[in-house]
Amino acid sequence: MKWLSRLGYIGLSLREIHPYILGQKRGKVVGITFDDGFCNVHENALSVLRDLGFSSTCFFVSGQIGGFNKWDEPKGIPYTRCMSDEKIREWANAGNEIGAHTVDHVHLTEVGLSEAFDQISNSRKRLEEISNQRVTSFSYPYGDVSPDIRNIVERSGFKLAVTLRKAQASSRHDPLLLPRRNIRHSDGWIAACRKTIFG
Repeated sequence: MKWLSRLGYIGLSLREIHPYILGQKRGKVVGITFDDGFCNVHENALSVLRDLGFSSTCFFVSGQIGGFNKWDEPKGIPYTRCMSDEKIREWANAGNEIGAHTVDHVHLTEVGLSEAFDQISNSRKRLEEISNQRVTSFSYPYGDVSPDIRNIVERSGFKLAVTLRKAQASSRHDPLLLPRRNIRHSDGWIAACRKTIFG
């Protein structure tokens, strides 16, 4: 993030970067998103974002607020704590966007449409209660989406949603099926900047 800033880029939340994606605004900007709402994002990213004047979107699993990555247990992925109500409010009060990532981090195409609706809409309601801000951005767990699921996301009041498709978002993309690039901790700053800037 420091290198992006040195190169003249500003990091923005999904909500804030959308006018740039549509071509309504111009500038050297990148969108920054985090999935799951882990405490390590609060601990490691919040101060960096604040120091650089960046904002970002974190997508929270509303059923595990103050909990842990329970959805990863069957795969043997190590225990990781999720942010509490208080930490979510601190995240929002620092100028970052709150996004929804379902109630239980389920594969949405593998549950019935009724349950999918509950997972999507109830996550939004819970996060709005906690953050006292409108929640209009969504991330599909596992990138798992179908036309029916996309339509449920729209009916639930979301305006923007991200997938795991790897590409640079543009005005030609459905705002509820936006692609993004995954930056991993193992990426050096050159690789991270290349992925971020050039898509």
